Amino acid sequence: MQPIRAQRPTGIRDPAPSRMRYRYQRLMLTPGFRKLVKVGVPLLVVAGLIAGWTVREPNRLMIADAYNTTKSRIQQRDEFMVKVMTIDGADDTLSGDIRTVLPLEFPASSFDLDLEGMRQVVAALPAVADATLRVRPGGILQVHVTQRIPVAVFRAPAGLKLIDASGVLIRNIIVRADRSDLPLITGDGAREALAEGLEIYSRAGPLAPRMRGVVRMGERRWDVILDTGQRILLPTNNPIAAFERVVALNQVQDLLERDVAVVDMRNPTRPTIRLNEQAVANLRQINADQEQE
Repeated sequence: MQPIRAQRPTGIRDPAPSRMRYRYQRLMLTPGFRKLVKVGVPLLVVAGLIAGWTVREPNRLMIADAYNTTKSRIQQRDEFMVKVMTIDGADDTLSGDIRTVLPLEFPASSFDLDLEGMRQVVAALPAVADATLRVRPGGILQVHVTQRIPVAVFRAPAGLKLIDASGVLIRNIIVRADRSDLPLITGDGAREALAEGLEIYSRAGPLAPRMRGVVRMGERRWDVILDTGQRILLPTNNPIAAFERVVALNQVQDLLERDVAVVDMRNPTRPTIRLNEQAVANLRQINADQEQE
């Protein structure tokens, strides 16, 4: 006799999960898979939709136009606009040169200004030792420069130029009278030996008003030129001491107040004096008259 099995009532759902559902529930217990389903899949769907939408050229152009419009609106806001440029540390001539090399039209957005490039342009000017640029609140572009200070006038083949203590040529001047307050230096190698040339000027003492300039000869020694065309030839070694000796002789014996054309100090142990041609002629005439007597 067969055992009687219990019959499941029709219409009642079996609570046991299917095999696929069981595996899915087990995977959902894994944190990585759960994050993939809840985050990764939606992101992939959204990315796919966006990629499919941007495949069309008109859609890409619309996005680019919207981006550029938004960017322009932000950059053109009043708080980002530069309206004026100020220059600190420069005289009128250098300020004019800076405004010439930076032809900016205001107002201009600070996003459009290449401050580093502008700084390099300003720093490249001969009269500028260093430069910094920054945009200050209130729409002010501040240019601060450290200007080179001229210490002498250098006579170059191309004309007169102002020169700073490091030998850098700053700018041209038209005539010597434009900077008569500065010493005049010329000759090959004068810029490299500028410190020594300036030292000669500083030791001139009472002879300073008569000095027209110092000339570098053969890139190794100096000649001092006086207002009457007299020339003092200094040695290669210890030129300062030799020049001081000439200054002292002039104070004691009025050496340079006579008809002397050249004072040659190249041999310090045997200074040589060369007279003017007229003085030599007069001396010869006196000797001739004495011989006739």
